[in-house]
Amino acid sequence: MGPLSRKRLWRIRDATICAMQIPYELILGWRYTRAGRATRRNGFISFISGVSMLGIALGVAALIIVLSVMNGFQKEVRDRMLGVISHIEVFAPNGTALPDPQKTLAEIRANPQVVGAATFIAAQALLARGEDMKGTLVRGIDPALEGQVTDLAGAAERHGLSQAGEWRLWCGAGR
Repeated sequence: MGPLSRKRLWRIRDATICAMQIPYELILGWRYTRAGRATRRNGFISFISGVSMLGIALGVAALIIVLSVMNGFQKEVRDRMLGVISHIEVFAPNGTALPDPQKTLAEIRANPQVVGAATFIAAQALLARGEDMKGTLVRGIDPALEGQVTDLAGAAERHGLSQAGEWRLWCGAGR
């Protein structure tokens, strides 16, 4: 080649890039990602650099996808749980019954940040069918007030359960 060889042109180009105040890390990265193009000796370094960048890109993409799926799953679980169970439940000390539930309900409703309040009774029970026994939770609600705190009353109406059975009992499977 003439007075300006290829190698010298690259040096001039690298000096120009350095003069433009590009960070050292970027210059070093650029140098090794194109290492195999000028000489055959550094071709393996260029290959390793390319594979490393591909691996990092795939790892970041997988992380973004997993976090997005988990955030959607978390929102769905939270919405379903809060649709059936209220945000806050007030119990008497030692798990006993409240001495005056209506007074407690009035005190709770006096707070301006409370949107709705309803009374309930909760107990554990044992269901038996033949030899099979399962523990369960039984929850007694006031249908007139329950719509203020959960979506249970609306869901019952959508499924045609607006009227309770002969014993005024609704049974449902937790999903």
